[in-house]
Amino acid sequence: MVTIRIDPFPSQDDLNTLWLEAWGSPEPKDFSGILLRSLAHVAAYEDERLVGFVNVAWDGGIHAFILDTCVTPRMRRKGIAARMVVEATNVARERGAKWLHVDFEPHLTSFYRSCGFRPTGAGLIKLK
Repeated sequence: MVTIRIDPFPSQDDLNTLWLEAWGSPEPKDFSGILLRSLAHVAAYEDERLVGFVNVAWDGGIHAFILDTCVTPRMRRKGIAARMVVEATNVARERGAKWLHVDFEPHLTSFYRSCGFRPTGAGLIKLK
């Protein structure tokens, strides 16, 4: 059974393991500063194992941003990411955000539309 938790502050090891599984990112990262500055974060657990994550960053005002939506590959296509995004949307609203933004690659359009997002124009500059 998968449970969704709000602001669970997963361990660095758990997050780095998930990042390796979900993104193929072998370089360990320190997430502590990111999580402390976020409006919220949502995690999915199978028993006590971290299997999904969504970060809700914000500008300190009315804009919040969905970042880093991921689910470990063996748990994908079970509705976990959608459950986390819906919960992140609810938490952002409850905590005062008026707008929730998300950037995504074209192949994820139907997923985010199913979560209630509508397309908008945006700009992007690759810095590195």
